Amino acid sequence: MATIEEITQQVTDEVEENKPLYAGTSSGLVEFTDEEYAIHIESVANFKYEQQQFGYVVTRQENYKSIGEQLDQLFWSVDSGLFGDNAKTSQWYLDIKEVKENNPKPS
Repeated sequence: MATIEEITQQVTDEVEENKPLYAGTSSGLVEFTDEEYAIHIESVANFKYEQQQFGYVVTRQENYKSIGEQLDQLFWSVDSGLFGDNAKTSQWYLDIKEVKENNPKPS
């Protein structure tokens, strides 16, 4: 995984390759000032770093079944007597495990 400094350098390089960047104003397009370039680079780098660090959380949340569906799965697992190691064969456990395996936490 890249450090924030490495990502900032990547973004800086990308901005340099794509200069000039423009801001829309009431009088038309105006090239970014040095301060606006710095703010843009910092914002994009922070976004990319956070995506790298925490993107898996959002992806997992998007892939989990609804709370209602999970509670229903848990009910039927308990009702079926799935406890201890047998609980690892329940549909709820298998669904959650699949989402976690497909969207691992970065190390």
